[in-house]
Amino acid sequence: MKILKTLAAAAVAVAMLSGAAMAEMKKVRIGTEGAYPPFNFTDSDGKLKGFDVDIAMALCEKMKAECEIVAQDWDGIIPALLAKKYDAIIASMSITEERMKKVDFTDKYYQTPAKFVMKKGAGHSDTSPAGMKGKVIGAQSSTTHSSFLEDNYKDSEIKLYGTQDEANADLVAGRLDAILADSVVMWEWVTKTDDGKCCEQLEKGYIDEKWFGKGAGIAVRKGEEELRDALSKAIIDIVADGTYKKINDQYFPFSVY
Repeated sequence: MKILKTLAAAAVAVAMLSGAAMAEMKKVRIGTEGAYPPFNFTDSDGKLKGFDVDIAMALCEKMKAECEIVAQDWDGIIPALLAKKYDAIIASMSITEERMKKVDFTDKYYQTPAKFVMKKGAGHSDTSPAGMKGKVIGAQSSTTHSSFLEDNYKDSEIKLYGTQDEANADLVAGRLDAILADSVVMWEWVTKTDDGKCCEQLEKGYIDEKWFGKGAGIAVRKGEEELRDALSKAIIDIVADGTYKKINDQYFPFSVY
């Protein structure tokens, strides 16, 4: 009888622990940058918006979780996750081998190539390392774009910036010959902003998995498989039920999935 009571108590304890884990997932804090339009940005009222934010809220709704979106500078975005400032990163973060040493990722929720942007009339179309020899090229620091440039464009001067907007400003001012960045981010800039009208995006795209990974995924701390898997399932669900397309179409005239 004593053994039966012990087993029953153990079963109750397991059920309570399981229930606690599920309760924790009902409240999820999500980190994003807030300086990478149209994927994430802060509006004039200080509210976080963008494709990443809308996707995050759709995933939370699908998981029936209450979510809070937290702004975090890009350079500290993984350290802040590891310090438990939030539970997941939804900030257009590419799934790369280097990052996977520190965090776990869900399946991708979008994938777009990198492209170069230059001033209109520059008359330069050869964006190979040899073709860009001697050019000053900008990129946001601690990104797949900066790593790609540093590894491959040894004969160019590489300038790195804390935000994409800072790099864009230096291109407009003539302090850069080109920028390498996400093609959708730069499409937004050259087609929808006054500053971006000076410039054009070149045709060739770069998708080499060694540098650009397997698309943008959601990062979580290692060992938090329950949250990771719930988010991956929610991505599949919002694609299947049409929610993803509705969000996609609010921002882009093409699919980014």
